[in-house]
Amino acid sequence: MRAIGQDTFGGPEVLQVIEVDKPTPGPSEVLVRVHAAGVNPTDSWHRGSGGLFGNMVRLGWDVSGVVEAVGVGVTLFAPGDEVFGMPRLPHAAGTYAEYVTTPARHLAHKPANLTHIEAGALALVALTAWQALVDTADVQPGQRVLIHAAAGGVGHVAVQIAKARGAYVLATARADNHDFVRDLGADEVIDYTTTVFEEAARDIDVVVDTIGGEYGPRSLRTLRPGGIIVSLASPAEAALVEQAGPLGVRAGFMIVEPDNGGLRAIKDLVEAGALRPHVETVLPLELVRKAHEISDNQRTRGKIVLTVD
Repeated sequence: MRAIGQDTFGGPEVLQVIEVDKPTPGPSEVLVRVHAAGVNPTDSWHRGSGGLFGNMVRLGWDVSGVVEAVGVGVTLFAPGDEVFGMPRLPHAAGTYAEYVTTPARHLAHKPANLTHIEAGALALVALTAWQALVDTADVQPGQRVLIHAAAGGVGHVAVQIAKARGAYVLATARADNHDFVRDLGADEVIDYTTTVFEEAARDIDVVVDTIGGEYGPRSLRTLRPGGIIVSLASPAEAALVEQAGPLGVRAGFMIVEPDNGGLRAIKDLVEAGALRPHVETVLPLELVRKAHEISDNQRTRGKIVLTVD
C-alpha cells in the first residue's frame, strides 16, 4: 500500500510517498481503509524533530474511513462500518496511508451528516477541545470562556463546544477572521494584533491556550478567582501551575488522548447541528508536502485534509 514516510528530520520536503506492507489487525484492533486524514500542527512537530518520541514515525493521527477487517475480540464494529477517530496518540499511528490499524476503541461511528473529508478533520481537534473544556475545566452554562487562536483547528471547534455547553465565549483572532469566529458562535472577538487581550477579557472562568509562550502568563491575569487555564501548547507551559497558585487560580498542561466516549459525544453534537468542522484546504495524499507547507504557515482557518483514493 501507499503511505507517507521520511528518512530524515526536516521541513515538508523530507516527506515522500513510500510502499509498505498492508497491515493486519491484531486482537481488539480494526483495519481501516483510509478515505481522509487531517493535518495537524503536531504532525509538523514530529516531522521536524521527532516530537514526543525523538525519532521518526509515520505521520498522521486523524482518520476517517471504512472498516475493512476486525481482529479477535472486537464487538463495536464490523466490516463496512464508516468510522472516524484519532488512533494511538501520543504514540505513532500513521494515518497518512491507504490503510491503518487501530485499537477499536480509538474510533467511533462517523457522524451521518459529515463527509469523510469533514470527519477526517474532526477527531484530534474536537477531542482536544472536549477534553480541555469538559473533562478538565468542566465548563458550565453561563461561565465566561476565553479561546485563543479561535479561527484555528482546535480553536474553531472549541468555540462551538463551549457554546454548546452554554458558555459566554470570548475569542482572540486576527481581524480578517472575526466574521468567521462570530459565525461559529463567539460572543466577543478580540483582535490580538491591535488589542491587549488581557485588558479586554476580564472575569474569565476558563482559558484554552493553544499558543503558549507569553500567552500563558498573560492569560492568568484574565481569570477570576478559582478560574483555570488549560494549556495545549507545550510541556514547558507546566510552569504556569506555580505562577497560578499565588493568584488564586489554576493551570494545567494537557495532552489529548484517544477516547471512544469523547468521540461519541462529539458525534452527537455534530448530528444535533451544534458542531461542524471547517475544512479550508483539501489535497490528495501525494501532495502532502504542500499540505505541510500550508500548515507550517500557521494561518489556516480551520483544517487541512489529505484524501486517499
